[in-house]
Amino acid sequence: MPDVAAFDFDGTLTDGGSVFGFLTAVAGHRSVLSASLALSPRLVHAALAGGSTADTTKELLFERVLAGIDAAHLQRVATVFAEEHLAGHLRSDVCDRLEWHRGRGDKVVIVSASPEAYVKVVGDRLAADAVIATRLEVGGDGRMTGRYEGANCRGQEKLRRLRQWIDESGAAPEKLWAYGNSRGDLRMLEAADLGVNVGRLGPIGRLRSFPGLTEAWLGTGGG
Repeated sequence: MPDVAAFDFDGTLTDGGSVFGFLTAVAGHRSVLSASLALSPRLVHAALAGGSTADTTKELLFERVLAGIDAAHLQRVATVFAEEHLAGHLRSDVCDRLEWHRGRGDKVVIVSASPEAYVKVVGDRLAADAVIATRLEVGGDGRMTGRYEGANCRGQEKLRRLRQWIDESGAAPEKLWAYGNSRGDLRMLEAADLGVNVGRLGPIGRLRSFPGLTEAWLGTGGG
């Protein structure tokens, strides 16, 4: 069976984050600014605490910004946003590694806490075999509720859904590779046969115990 290579999105395949840019594209600067100010103490605490606190706070932000937005409008914006974000923020070094995996015949999966609405478009553009990301709930009236459909796809949930995809697709790999940049990717990297830290903080980051991209290239004869 081919190997599976799982890539985080924000900060791994691309530079920086994408969520606030997406929310702004959908609902406008004023709406996002108003929601951010209202939740500012929670957002600061969530950034420091991480875990379930970050998951809950992110959902509160989505509810304030996205509730009542027409789902078809959101998807149209998501498609344009994905293409523009990818064009401006793609990390060529990590994309080269993704292409290396595809050239080997490996299954490539993007696993992200960002909304599936645009990460799925990115996955299509990069010819990924699958995209696993945070799903947003659509109400019976065809409008967004702002809530998650399921759980925020970070931390343990990333690993759970990746394993679920492997089981359901019958893609049980000989080796699992995982690429990430932050503590939200830690569980996925720990479970991989080879976890790779592509974070900019390198030896002082949360994933410092994992080899960097340069080491991964040297270890596989690439680069």
